[in-house]
Amino acid sequence: MSNVVETVGILGAGQMGSGIAEVAAQSGLAVVLVDVSQAVAEKGRSRIAAGLAKQVERGKMAGTERDALLERIRTAGDMGEFGQVDYVVEAATEDQALKREIFRNIDRAARPGVVLATNTSSISVTLLGAATSRPEKVIGLHFMNPVPRMRLVEVVRGLTTDDQTFAVTLDLVARFGKTPVTSRDIPGFIVNRILLPLINEAVYALYEGLGTAQDIDQAAKLGLNHPMGPLELADLIGLDTCLAILEVMHRELGEDKYRPCPLLRQYVAAGWFGRKTGRGFYPY
Repeated sequence: MSNVVETVGILGAGQMGSGIAEVAAQSGLAVVLVDVSQAVAEKGRSRIAAGLAKQVERGKMAGTERDALLERIRTAGDMGEFGQVDYVVEAATEDQALKREIFRNIDRAARPGVVLATNTSSISVTLLGAATSRPEKVIGLHFMNPVPRMRLVEVVRGLTTDDQTFAVTLDLVARFGKTPVTSRDIPGFIVNRILLPLINEAVYALYEGLGTAQDIDQAAKLGLNHPMGPLELADLIGLDTCLAILEVMHRELGEDKYRPCPLLRQYVAAGWFGRKTGRGFYPY
């Protein structure tokens, strides 16, 4: 099949999936945004529209540009819609069993030769590829949150990912206006391998009463010159996502330094996931 990507399919219309859809449409590509139902997918498109409306209000984007961008995003509640796309990005919940099932279904829906990418932040790309009939066409495409603003994309080659898939993916990242870094398929990849132990240690500092959440974040911002403190950042990422990544790293790498702090587990058990639920280490 042709390596020219004109239409991108995105599975998952949540915060990450809708962000990827916006970036793809901004680059001039047609987008098919799919979730468990048309209504859920449409909610993701509405999230994009709301963000773009603010840009128009601030004079950063013309209304006609916004309208054209939104017209390039079509929503659906069925993976069968991926039969007409040239590249697929999965952006579902960070759950290994769920993602493997999704990849089996996307593999059946997408045409032969179409690349299937995962936005996973920690799960093995090789493992997801093994759930398909095209493991050589499966690759990691890990965007940072919030997708429209963050320039970095981690491109993760699985054990079986071929050179053509890698080349097509790098070309797509360039079209998105993002900067790629290449990582081996080892849990956490580059960014989360460095970031999550930092966040986890900040949670331990709070757990042990070393300082308040505000003091810990202020220390990181002023002492390490970070734009956000680690606890603020955890609230932005989602404490449930942070816990899921740490659990994968702890299980797969087998080292105690990745053991999630009990306080993080307790917050997740309480449903305090951060900004998306209105409460995490801070109230929102």
